[in-house]
Parts: sequence; C-alpha cells; structure tokens
Amino acid sequence: MVVRRTRRAVAAALAAGLIGLVAVGCSEADTPVAAAVTVAPGDHADVLATLPAAVDGAKIVVGRPTAPHTVTVYVDPRCSYCATFEAGAGTVLADEAAAGKIRIEYVVASFLDARTGGTASARAANALRAAVDVGDGGGRFAAYQAALFASQPSRGAEGGFSVDHLLRIADQVDGLRSTSFDRAVRDESYRSWVADSQQAFEDSGVGGTPTVLVDGTALPGGDVLYDAAAFSKALRDAGV
Repeated sequence: MVVRRTRRAVAAALAAGLIGLVAVGCSEADTPVAAAVTVAPGDHADVLATLPAAVDGAKIVVGRPTAPHTVTVYVDPRCSYCATFEAGAGTVLADEAAAGKIRIEYVVASFLDARTGGTASARAANALRAAVDVGDGGGRFAAYQAALFASQPSRGAEGGFSVDHLLRIADQVDGLRSTSFDRAVRDESYRSWVADSQQAFEDSGVGGTPTVLVDGTALPGGDVLYDAAAFSKALRDAGV
C-alpha cells in the first residue's frame, strides 16, 4: 500500500539526518562544479521510450498508475549531483518502472536559478514539462530527461540550457521535435507549472536535490544515490 508523503514526515526524516543533503547534493548553500556524467547505456534508450508519463498537479509521474510503490524524486536541472544520480540510479528507476514495480513522481525544482543567477533551471523545467505532451502517453519524457541531464551545462552557466541547447538535446529523442514542442520551449509556455513545481519543492520541507522518497520515506543520502548497485539494494531494503 502506498503511503502518502507529508511535509511533517519529510521534515522528520531531515531532522534524523537520513538525507544528508549539504554533503552529497545541491542545496541553497552549495552548488558544486558539474561532475562527469556518463550517458545511460544504449539498451536503456528502449526502456526509457516505453515509459508512460503524465502530469499530476506540480509533478510529472512516470510509469504505470497502478504500480504498488511510489518513488518521489526531487531534482533541479542545474544540479550536477542530479545529473550523476540520473546516469546511475536513474537507469535503475527506469527498469523498475518498466517492470511495473514503481511509479516515479518527479518534482522539478528551479531553486538553483536564485543561487547561481539566470533562469536555466526554469527553462529546462519548462522543456521537460513540454516533453510530456508529445506522443501517446508521454513516452518521450523519460528519454528527454536522461538526455537533458547528460547534456547539463557546467557550474555558473547563467545562459546554460538556452532554447537552442534544449532543442538540440531534443534532437536526440526520436519523435520529440515538433512545431508544438518547439513553440512551448521557445515561448516558455509552462511558466506557471514551473512556478508551481518549485513551490511544491519549497513546501515539501526538502532542502536540496537529489532527494528520493520511497512510499513517503526518505532514502539515505551519500553514495547510495549515486551508485546503481547500492541504490538498487536501497530500494529492496525499502520494500520495493
């Protein structure tokens, strides 16, 4: 049975030191130099392409709605730790979602714009939201998100994730580019959704990214979030 996450539960987890955000993730106090990121293996391109995606309020939900477990993931497109997470643990999540074991709720924050300047995170979040609308069932979102994090600009790049950059990334996803998608990226058509998603991040009590909850309970931080084998074990320990 899925246990709904509450702000109080997250705050309690933070107080207990379960997440360890300052040391191992992007927070308002620390924006590390971008880590080297390996693009997901080619065999995962097929997995990513099969994953349905839908918008649920301020979240983007990937996987089958009837999956028995819910994994909530907080990310910021400019967070280098999130890029490392996506390259490793992200492939584990994709496999688990494809197998019908989990549904993934992504909360796409943009708080690093205020920290480092510019609006790169907001532009990228807008593009991610636009990807959900392309194709039957939003199947191109997961592939675009993986490509976006793999193509993340370096620290302090206020002009990073420019419109042209976001569209070039979209070229890597078969069938994503279209008149409507390009217009949504260029016009930032989902500004209000981006603001709502950032507000959801702020209201959650989470202090940094990436943060992962399984059925409402925070996973440990540290290497668990960046090593695929360790992350897979953490999911099993959490009952997945």
